[in-house]
Amino acid sequence: MRMFRSLLALAAIALIGSTARASVALLMEEPFGEFGEFNPTGHAAVYLNHLCAETPLELRPCREGEYGVVISRYHKVGGKDWIAEPLVRYLYAVDTLQDVPQSVTHEDVVRLRTAAWSAHLQDLAPSKNGVETPGGEWIQLVGSSYDRTIHGFQIDTTPEQDERFIAIFNDKKNVGHFNLIAHNCADFSREVLDTYFPKSERRSFFADFGIMTPRQAARSLVQYGRKHPDLNMTAFTIPQVPGTMKRSTKIDGVAASLIRSKKYVIPLAVLAPEATGAVAVDYLVAGRQKLPKDAKLFQIGDTALPGESAD
Repeated sequence: MRMFRSLLALAAIALIGSTARASVALLMEEPFGEFGEFNPTGHAAVYLNHLCAETPLELRPCREGEYGVVISRYHKVGGKDWIAEPLVRYLYAVDTLQDVPQSVTHEDVVRLRTAAWSAHLQDLAPSKNGVETPGGEWIQLVGSSYDRTIHGFQIDTTPEQDERFIAIFNDKKNVGHFNLIAHNCADFSREVLDTYFPKSERRSFFADFGIMTPRQAARSLVQYGRKHPDLNMTAFTIPQVPGTMKRSTKIDGVAASLIRSKKYVIPLAVLAPEATGAVAVDYLVAGRQKLPKDAKLFQIGDTALPGESAD
């Protein structure tokens, strides 16, 4: 069954191509590893199916047969604010669909990422001795689907919006100043989506204490899509590749993670009972966003997002 799901996902990728509608999709990526245990909010990126990467730092319109680009903000990768990677390489650390493995071990993932780094990322993540693969967060640029399941929320764009976005971001100063609280990956996704659709994204000052999170970015986009049904809001899931890699975990917002942890919520309730109560009420009313139960398996643009399934 796992192999069937993986094959189905690859078949869906092959259908995206240049004939699909132009779109922008928020990728809400599940947390994984030790940092994911500390910070359960996960990672946010943006997939643009009609924009491609001339280089990791320069965007252009896609050519026939290309599948688009994933763009996001990372911590200490080449000193850059944002980096763009081709879709297939971003998900699977390979350049063609034919090379995507059906299952992986940890050793497989290291080998695939090392090859991708050697071919494409040495300028952004140079080796200290010129030979060995460096450490660092560059690994998040290649093979994301080996580490986690990804939930996507997509709306249509126009060629004019795509052209405007390329012009703005290619001309924009690309210097990194990542900050987990005020300038994180979800903040960057908010900037991208607001460039396409002004005021489509907003913070939650109770559910997330004003910190932008991937879950809040997704929630804002879903709400915007419902207000603008002509944008054809859809949802999809990109499953974590089967194998022996540790499975990713559930995405939470800031307040949700605190409320579910007695380690933090009890001291907060003692020190600031009124504020803690307000956060809890906001979480119960608005912060318990559910993932769409019938999201298609990476069939972007195929089915409209059900009216109540993304609350």
